[in-house]
Amino acid sequence: MEPSLDDLSLSQGLQLSQQSFSIFWDTYMTSSLPPVEDNDPSSINLLQDSREEFDEIIDMPAEALANEGVPPPASAVPVATDHPGEYDFLLRFQKSGTAKSVKSTFSVTLTKLFCQLNKTTPVEILVRKEPPPSAFLRAMAVYKKTEHLADVVRRCPHHQNQDAAEHRSHLIRIEGSQRVQYFEDVYTKRQSVTVPYERPQLGSEMTTILLSFMCNSSCMGGMNRRPILTIVTLETPEGLILGRRCFEVRICACPGRDRKTEEENNIKTPNVTKQKKKRKRTPAATSAPVKRPIPTSSVEEDDEDIFYLPIRGHERYELFKQFNEGLERQDKERKNNSNVVVEEDVPVPFSGKRLMHKGECSDMD
Repeated sequence: MEPSLDDLSLSQGLQLSQQSFSIFWDTYMTSSLPPVEDNDPSSINLLQDSREEFDEIIDMPAEALANEGVPPPASAVPVATDHPGEYDFLLRFQKSGTAKSVKSTFSVTLTKLFCQLNKTTPVEILVRKEPPPSAFLRAMAVYKKTEHLADVVRRCPHHQNQDAAEHRSHLIRIEGSQRVQYFEDVYTKRQSVTVPYERPQLGSEMTTILLSFMCNSSCMGGMNRRPILTIVTLETPEGLILGRRCFEVRICACPGRDRKTEEENNIKTPNVTKQKKKRKRTPAATSAPVKRPIPTSSVEEDDEDIFYLPIRGHERYELFKQFNEGLERQDKERKNNSNVVVEEDVPVPFSGKRLMHKGECSDMD
């Protein structure tokens, strides 16, 4: 008769140790296995493999059992700072000007990419040493401003409904590879796209991926003119980040024009802030109100400085030209009138004595 678990009692003196499980295995678990023949090596190997597997499960910590098969948790607020890491992870964009015909252009001074809707942008990946064979690249979009950082970047309903792809809700896509995978985190709902890292080809120092953005920055129901950042990371399957690079993206109809405008505004902005600071720092001479002199004439305040105003459109240029010519003509007339001396007639009194002119005798004389 086979012993049962009910026959066990505390009086048997089995301690809670690894030896206890070994005795438990030899006594009760071997009865459930098929009979082992003395001369059958396959049966002996099966018994040994089963016992080793059971011992490994017993020795495994409870935390490892609970987290087995579960991907590493994603951060609720992704980090948007550069981190080259030990592999010196670096992104590089192809040089392009600010012409209206360019599909994408990158501003080094602004660290910002300007590109058109659904147009591929080559991004070069450079590393100092080769990453692990299983490393991959991940691209994710987040909002730049703090008040929008918790929101998930998605496409607008208009462009999303026109797309028939399975991943039509994703803003960022990687073109030119059959190993691309699209993910959406279960907890944060943030979307990302991954592609395995490929070593550079012979004679090249970098690997190139093709990014495309599937919505304009001004789309209603999507980004709605909110600036976004693209985070590109080099990761391992265990969730370890080997390197991270971030850059701002603007998806527009004319990337070259918008890049030129923003770079010019970025140059003018520091000068304006310096002037404002200087005005605030200058203390007032006296607390009494300052009386400003009233101008006597416009001729005295004539400014000889010449200013240039960029005007868009020929019709608008002709209109401003006529307006300027009229002002110039008016200034000339004022100058000519100021040089003419007008002799005023002396009023004659109606009653009383008559005014006498020089050299004239009076009636008394």
